[in-house]
Amino acid sequence: MLIKAKTLHGYKLKAQDGEIGKVKEFYFDDRHYTIRYLVANTGSWLSDKQVLISPYALQSINKDKEIIYVNLTKKQIEDSPPLDTAIPISQQFENSYHSYYGWPMYYVGGPFMWGDYPYLLNDNLKWNVISKNKKSWVPHLRSTHDVSGSNIEAQDGDIGHIEDFIIDDNSWAIRYLIIDTTNWWAGKKVLVSPKWINRFSADSSKIFIKLFRETIKSSPEYKDDSLLNRQYEDKLHRHYNLDAYWNTEEVDHTNYSNHSKKNNEVLSEEDKNAFI
Repeated sequence: MLIKAKTLHGYKLKAQDGEIGKVKEFYFDDRHYTIRYLVANTGSWLSDKQVLISPYALQSINKDKEIIYVNLTKKQIEDSPPLDTAIPISQQFENSYHSYYGWPMYYVGGPFMWGDYPYLLNDNLKWNVISKNKKSWVPHLRSTHDVSGSNIEAQDGDIGHIEDFIIDDNSWAIRYLIIDTTNWWAGKKVLVSPKWINRFSADSSKIFIKLFRETIKSSPEYKDDSLLNRQYEDKLHRHYNLDAYWNTEEVDHTNYSNHSKKNNEVLSEEDKNAFI
């Protein structure tokens, strides 16, 4: 399901043993443009620290009841590594956080959206499979709240600013940025995929994209959630003559299968037996 970040704002968060708060915002990385943490507003319960919840713990979204179900207990969340509300997220914290919950670190392993995996894998037995690729990268986490309003610059000039983010709740990838072009083309909103981004400049609060203004101006207009279907997405990608994410991620799945097969072949028999 594709859903806007601002739609999720304020949704109740229900743990295994009760409500823990509401959705405040999200942190995403500017390499894969994937949600890495949901930030919870816990009221007075844990007011002295940021409560972050990884997509690994997000079970499902109920749009009718405006609830996100979290596969954790309140005690687990309370005992998780502390992160002061005034301190940015460091890699040291992320290492401690993932180790505490036993989740794979998305920035270690393979080249995929979720490290060794091209999709969000909720199978803890497979998390234990030895990866021969221990390469890591340093994530730069951005807040959806802070990045909202950032200017978008095409190859030949500004086109507008970010109004919102469209998230895929299956992979928790950001599929599109909603761009408000009101200052240039009265009343029009358009969608831009993160795959069309050249770079993000935190200093100037600006995102540079690989497209030209006129091409964006003539793209299919985004009006409301009813347009968020595959027919509209296909029309959008055909307009830009660019590969759709569902095609490129199918290739990632194939590469992952080959990657896994290769890793399995180089494991010793002793290693293989240890993880069966």
